[in-house]
Amino acid sequence: MMSLRLTRGGTACLTRQPDYPDAMTNRPQGPKRWSAQQIAEDLRRRMHEGEFASTGQLPPTRELVERYSTSGETLRQAVLKLKTWGLVTSQQGKGVYVRTIDPVEWRIRTTDPGAAGRRLAVDFDSWKASVESLGRVASQDPCVVTAQRAPDEIADWLELEPGAWAVARRALRRCDGVPFQLADYWFPLDVAMNSPLMEDHDISGVDAVLADIGHAQVHRRHIVRSWLPTEDEAKRLELEPDATNPITRHVVVARGTEGKPVCCTVTVAPGDRNVLIYDFDE
Repeated sequence: MMSLRLTRGGTACLTRQPDYPDAMTNRPQGPKRWSAQQIAEDLRRRMHEGEFASTGQLPPTRELVERYSTSGETLRQAVLKLKTWGLVTSQQGKGVYVRTIDPVEWRIRTTDPGAAGRRLAVDFDSWKASVESLGRVASQDPCVVTAQRAPDEIADWLELEPGAWAVARRALRRCDGVPFQLADYWFPLDVAMNSPLMEDHDISGVDAVLADIGHAQVHRRHIVRSWLPTEDEAKRLELEPDATNPITRHVVVARGTEGKPVCCTVTVAPGDRNVLIYDFDE
């Protein structure tokens, strides 16, 4: 920007001024008054560019308030947005830390053809193989087995009457000790009754157990949806309260030889922790 000024001798001359008032300061070029949304988006950009990688945390509040020419309350709201996006965590008196979650590539492969035919594997062994192929540690918390009235959504998938009883086997999968997935298996009560599916311990090969008790699976429907986590899902996955980071819910409804659903598998995977990759063998 050019400006006109007079010298002491009365001669007019043109001089160049900085294009931005903040060009000589550490303030970013942007609006004169930053909103919480704008601050949060700018901090997210800086995090993605690795600006805070060396310290692992955001600069002190005082420094950020000065940089963005804002108030402490507006900055607090911006940090809250970063928390709900799953990008930062905070510790009282210690600062705001940048989350560094490395997502797992979960490769959902077709199995070898056999008596039950070729299928997509979504069980723990399949997920564990994906995690360990990356040189990381996969584990699963002890399975919780309950007989309860099926939630409406589960009842719909299993084609049960409203309020009908079902058996749930619920587990939490971890990668390097961090919750990464929920893996819940639901069965109609008459399918699971008096079978190993009712036993309160981990079992491997749910498909094989179903086949052994006369409910071999002959058809599977995969349903994949993304939305915000429920309160229960957020609690089990140890997500930030009011988290807005979407989760992927992967549902598999399996039917037996009689054409009725015999199992419904619900896998809940936070979007920032999981990458689902489907491999199909011809």
